[in-house]
Amino acid sequence: MTTALTWLYAPGDRPDVVLKALAAGADVVVVDLEDAVAPDRKDYARAATAELLSEPHHPTPVHVRVNALSTPWADTDLKTLAALPGVSGLRLPKVTCPRDVTDTAERTGADGRRPPLYALLESALAVEHAYAIASAHPALHGISLGEADLRADLGLRSDSGLDWPRSRVVNAARAAALAPPPQSVHPDVRDLNGLAATCAHGRALGFLGRAAIHPRQLPVIERAYLPTQEEIDKAEAILEAAATNRSAQALPDGTFIDAAVVTEATRTMTLAHRP
Repeated sequence: MTTALTWLYAPGDRPDVVLKALAAGADVVVVDLEDAVAPDRKDYARAATAELLSEPHHPTPVHVRVNALSTPWADTDLKTLAALPGVSGLRLPKVTCPRDVTDTAERTGADGRRPPLYALLESALAVEHAYAIASAHPALHGISLGEADLRADLGLRSDSGLDWPRSRVVNAARAAALAPPPQSVHPDVRDLNGLAATCAHGRALGFLGRAAIHPRQLPVIERAYLPTQEEIDKAEAILEAAATNRSAQALPDGTFIDAAVVTEATRTMTLAHRP
């Protein structure tokens, strides 16, 4: 399975935009029924998405971000979409507690038939419950932050105040044996330099990949999260040294090789050679 680095959002009430997104080269396309769709367009967005995903013919995995579980649209979203063959995952916005995950898992069928679930943590309460949410049910395959809502909930004036919640979510995902979470979107689609800089910061915090809202953001995210040639060369040297000598040793640059260093080098090479 390909490690996903790019998750491209497209509004569910714009099937033409969704089709363009499917051809844009993202690892995953997320059809959004929530924030991107006005209340009077919710029913149309759901019906259009159901029609599009009634057949499993899309080479790009398609997730659907349903409406928040507290809204009047959520139940119909889940009943309509969960069993469709073209749905590769359901993204659950504004999850605040483990019960949100377990209730959704129960409502979307048995383990062998339901699509994987992904929880979006968008409030201070959700961040406090991060590990409990991440470990709530085997159907949950990932967690991530919804930073716009979280920033508003916390009353933050800058992104620097989000670093603690970001680290909390990265740690919770790891503790629950989930994949590293992708970063939240960079909202200015013209600011590619800012996107690259914040991707570098997110990578340093332990994120893997990022959500996007425009195709022009995809190559910037991919470049930021793929290993550099220098990182690949060092990983190869570590793995070669570890394979030929199992005793404690160090590379010429002083890097001491132990199990943790080998694990990180293996991760680097896996990412470098992803399909």
